[in-house]
Amino acid sequence: MKPEETVNTGLDGVVATSTSVSCLDTVAEQIVVRGYDLIDLATHAQYLDVAHLLLFGSLPTAHERNGFAEQIWNEMSLPEEVETLLGLVPPPMAPMDVLRTALSFLAGFDPVLRENTEPANREKAVRLLAKLPLVVAHGYRLQHGLPTVALDRGIGYAANFLRLMTGETPSSEAAALFDMTLSCYSEHELPNSTFTARVIASTLSDLYGAMVGAVASLKGPLHGGANEAAADMLVAIGDPSKARAYVLDKLGRKERIMGFGHRVYMRRIDPRAALLEGHIEPLAQSVPGGVELLETYRIVAQTMRDEKGLHPNADFPIGLIYHLLGIPRPLYTPIFFVARAAGLGAHVIEQHAQNRLYRPRAQYEGPRGLSVVPASEGNAQ
Repeated sequence: MKPEETVNTGLDGVVATSTSVSCLDTVAEQIVVRGYDLIDLATHAQYLDVAHLLLFGSLPTAHERNGFAEQIWNEMSLPEEVETLLGLVPPPMAPMDVLRTALSFLAGFDPVLRENTEPANREKAVRLLAKLPLVVAHGYRLQHGLPTVALDRGIGYAANFLRLMTGETPSSEAAALFDMTLSCYSEHELPNSTFTARVIASTLSDLYGAMVGAVASLKGPLHGGANEAAADMLVAIGDPSKARAYVLDKLGRKERIMGFGHRVYMRRIDPRAALLEGHIEPLAQSVPGGVELLETYRIVAQTMRDEKGLHPNADFPIGLIYHLLGIPRPLYTPIFFVARAAGLGAHVIEQHAQNRLYRPRAQYEGPRGLSVVPASEGNAQ
């Protein structure tokens, strides 16, 4: 590395690639996905529409929507061997580890695994959109001695995903809100997991390998898991009257309040959080204790704005929403990954189509000039 070159620890501010998939426009305060505002998409389109946009480059026509849904439905099954594997995982194994293991194993059953053409990559990505909800839900239920849940042809993708996890068919309102969270999680430019997937894809590794790497990246608590932590916090606070004191105590001890701030947005509001906050109240009113939890949520958010100037990111409202929907807490981050699979697939397709191997440099700060001393004369230095 040349002496005059600057080290950007964590790659802060470094533009690592060009993309037509998405961008975070911090001036317009928009998340742009293939030309559309993600908030507009989440409000007026369904998750599978957004997935089609990401993978095929356009929102589907009515005919394409029906065909895409049918394609997803026809792939919504797991090989018997994968179901067997899911039944063998030990109880302490984290759901993200189960997902990573099953995803790697599932690769062996894909007929176009080794093909990196755009059509083959799209085929693999669509197949994963169909199978990942089953991997997540069946893995968790088998691991905990619960029966797996059958799919219902009469309800949509998001409703089926919820049903697979909770064992109950959700109301149309609950399914629609869950669908909105999937759209909000679907794509977000170049976070760690997406960058990881692109780095792996740049070696011309296959889409499954890139996805497995993304799972491992998302498992880390500095990337995924904030939605789980946010829900845990809200439940732990309990009484809304205790919320402000709880936050002040945590801040006084220099502890993080999960679900606030963002590496890109910094102190700006996350548009996804702003959208979702406006849709929680009807769900909260339908769940015992939900109104109190929502009030706790609001007090925590206001306290963070007052004390730190920080706004919620998407994980804070989504943590509350998933709790109110009755989703098991350990599945929150796997759900994030399932939703993000559409965006990850789009990035891998793009990386393979305009590939250049990632090979950054590092600034060496270790010693120099050391000499090897033969073992017979003493320790090597």
